[in-house]
Amino acid sequence: MDTIILSKKIYKDLLEKALRYQYILSLMQNQASIFSPPPVKNSKQIAKEFESTGLYSEQFIKALENGLKRSSYFAQ
Repeated sequence: MDTIILSKKIYKDLLEKALRYQYILSLMQNQASIFSPPPVKNSKQIAKEFESTGLYSEQFIKALENGLKRSSYFAQ
């Protein structure tokens, strides 16, 4: 048997990376549609729904609207 000695810091870093990898892998296996396009093509409606939650700043909502306007998916 081979023995490898790691410092506690390196062990914690490796463990954290492994757990993050497993988490992302489980998300991708459980939700095949994680990269699917949104069901709504109306950029104004999407921005209004984000705004209605009260979780996002006005600056974020404006940036979201600008990004959606530039997207070829939402081009009308």
